[in-house]
Amino acid sequence: EEDMYRDAEEIEREKILLREANSSEYKLSVSPEMDIMEYCRKEWRGNTPVAKRMRKGYEAVAQKFASIRRIRGDNYCAFRATLFQALSQATQLPGWLQSEDLTMLPENLLNKYDWIKQWQLKQKLGKKMGEISDEIKEYLILLRKKWRNISEIKDPIEKQEACDKLFKNEEEEYSLYEALKFLMLNTAIELYNDDKNGRRVPVFSWLLFARDTSSNPCQLMHNHLNHIGHTGGLEQVEMFLLAYALQYTIQVYRLYKYSTDEFITLYPNDPEEDWPVVTLITEDDRHYNIPVRMCQETML
Repeated sequence: EEDMYRDAEEIEREKILLREANSSEYKLSVSPEMDIMEYCRKEWRGNTPVAKRMRKGYEAVAQKFASIRRIRGDNYCAFRATLFQALSQATQLPGWLQSEDLTMLPENLLNKYDWIKQWQLKQKLGKKMGEISDEIKEYLILLRKKWRNISEIKDPIEKQEACDKLFKNEEEEYSLYEALKFLMLNTAIELYNDDKNGRRVPVFSWLLFARDTSSNPCQLMHNHLNHIGHTGGLEQVEMFLLAYALQYTIQVYRLYKYSTDEFITLYPNDPEEDWPVVTLITEDDRHYNIPVRMCQETML
């Protein structure tokens, strides 16, 4: 059947990606680093307008970063790319992770909002489900522990090895994503309540709750957060929410937007000055990879 939107080269490239998805390397959560322009030449060989734009985009990224690491392409990839980058450069435990209230968060929210009982926990093979608040408390404690342990490692090679090891442990890795999702829900509830009480909220918060499918935090949980990792990934407006939950600026090279004002997009677009920055790459706003090895001249 003729495809009116993609030429033969792009269709063939998709077939190659599907074959690679079955290879063992591709199943790694974070693949080993590769020269960024070598990766680009391998992925975008043709002369279609899309391929040319992607090459230009990669050339621009290569001015700042030498290598790329490919992120496993499931519906958690935005979480995986962001968290991997944050942990790779962590030198201290963020203030919000140090708070004693963190571990009480699930219980406190469940006492206020009965609908949170319908939170969709990931299935744990061979383990009986406990109380939802206990499960989420476990995930938050694990996030704090891993973040603290990795941030205390001074040697950059050792730190990278510790990150690689963590992202090869599927049970722990997916537990961390559950913690991130719950932190996003908590942030959404805070923003929603702030707006209702007449306090100033960021613009993305209005957009988040302007959607028919998420006019309040309960709908956001049911129609969006519960599906992340299962049937869908993060939408654009939810990238803002993730950034606010982590108190990190997420800088994304959006390659298909090369030569427009949106080529480098910041989430949030008016970040706090003291928030650390992580950098991701996307070709389509659905899948994210990470650039590594910042070029020396850029660091100076």
